[in-house]
Amino acid sequence: MPIDFMTQNHLIFANNLNSNNFGYQSKALIVEKELIIHSTQSEVEIALLEDGKLVELHHEETSNDFAVGDIFIGKIRKLMPGLNAAFVDIGHKKDAFLHYTDMGPKLKNVLKFTDSVISGGINTASLDHFRIEPDINKNGKVDQVLPKRQHILVQILKEPIGTKGPRLSCEITIPGRFLVLTPFTDVIAVSKKISSADERKRLQTIAESIKPKNFGVIVRTAAEGKKTAELHEEMMQMTAKWEKIFFQLKQAKPPAKLLSELDKTSSILRDLLSDQFSRIIVDDKETCESIKNYLAGFAPDQIKIVQHHKATGKHIFDHFPVNRQVKASFGKTATMASGAYLVIEHTEAMHVIDVNSGHKVGSAATDDAILAVNMEAAEEIARQMRLRDLGGIIIIDFIDMKDPEHKKVLQKAMKDFMVKDRAQHTILPLSKFGLMQITRQRVRPELKINTAEVCVSCNGTGKVQPTVLLTDALEFDLDAVLQTRPKGKISVHVHPFVAAYLTKGFYPKRQINWYFKYNKWIRIQPEPDYPLTTYKFFDENEDEIRLNQ
Repeated sequence: MPIDFMTQNHLIFANNLNSNNFGYQSKALIVEKELIIHSTQSEVEIALLEDGKLVELHHEETSNDFAVGDIFIGKIRKLMPGLNAAFVDIGHKKDAFLHYTDMGPKLKNVLKFTDSVISGGINTASLDHFRIEPDINKNGKVDQVLPKRQHILVQILKEPIGTKGPRLSCEITIPGRFLVLTPFTDVIAVSKKISSADERKRLQTIAESIKPKNFGVIVRTAAEGKKTAELHEEMMQMTAKWEKIFFQLKQAKPPAKLLSELDKTSSILRDLLSDQFSRIIVDDKETCESIKNYLAGFAPDQIKIVQHHKATGKHIFDHFPVNRQVKASFGKTATMASGAYLVIEHTEAMHVIDVNSGHKVGSAATDDAILAVNMEAAEEIARQMRLRDLGGIIIIDFIDMKDPEHKKVLQKAMKDFMVKDRAQHTILPLSKFGLMQITRQRVRPELKINTAEVCVSCNGTGKVQPTVLLTDALEFDLDAVLQTRPKGKISVHVHPFVAAYLTKGFYPKRQINWYFKYNKWIRIQPEPDYPLTTYKFFDENEDEIRLNQ
């Protein structure tokens, strides 16, 4: 739908497009990041801010025993040839789901290693003398590769979502900050985000020299520019975890957890920590010290950015404007700076996002102005997907654009806005109907926050006392206050409409009546934030006088 208004930002953006032959200039990826962490004995809440804007919100209960990355020894409950999958008992109330495509080509090696360790045939975690078995057929069937009641080494791929149990993988990985260790393979892969051919070759050579036999290595983007000693130290830490898995496996009675992924705070630091972080603020002293100790192992120069937020009687998410952004960002509608807004709907099959230009809709808008609104919407949609952790199929209905070049600009911009999104995603071009389809990996339940609050006037009942009786109730309470404070100065804080009713005019003005009745001037203070039927009494020191005292 066309629009007939352009904000100043839209005009500037349109001029830039014209001067660059519609070549979209990607935003600088250098942003200032902050972590705000609220920690208690039972839960941890983490807010990630980029340039002061909330982009990720994580919540973890400390009793969560089934997190992504956890490694278990499980028991196969049932083979399902029709689904080409198996259900595995790992101790969750719902059996976990293991699909054939998630078993990985090295499944025979996983089964062989598991059986040999449990039976005592292997007495070392080293794979130096382990004979690698051939890969399984990628188009095979589950009942051809898995025997019934088999013990199996698995890793959680997706946490339990709704009524579904966890989703599993047999492709075991042990992640570090710079490297990922993969047993039963000799493959070395370097992140595609490292563009320098010389650097890629250097890292591949280092990985080849430090990895154990029959282990593969994935070199992460964070490894760029790191020295051999740093990478070797992390390799030693990851092989120590593999040894822990081995010793746990020897003693475990399936189903059992063998290795826990890092807690949410540490895993975020491991995956995201960079020079762009300006501060990490924690309201729990013990958690603060734990983070410092964790950073001391691989980023000692960044310990100084960790700060302990001392209790002030105010929630840390209120002190730093996180809760305010949560209230503004969640819900059905998300408004943008220009006045345009998004409508976000959830269905069983997909998420649908509609882009609206606002209330000023007409036919005089230029194509560049329409593109500018769509570009602003694309940036906000990329943030909303990270913030809400939307997964599966996402359909976006942008404002219709006629120019094919503008459609290409918008698609490239969306890809650039989603570069910082750690979830795997695919972005398809705009269809002839103006719809963009995005698929985004989902490994955890979607984050849903109800931003509606219980009405303080009716307490959620939908009914309030008759407004015609409001002044009578106010006077009744005023009598009670003045009986306890006959000589004190009293002020009444009320909604501006009520204040106007009590003070405007001369006769019969309530405030004048009170003066003659109590022989005292009662100050009336309008409060725009008060509900219509709310009133409060204050003394000369502006301390609230509570009627129940």
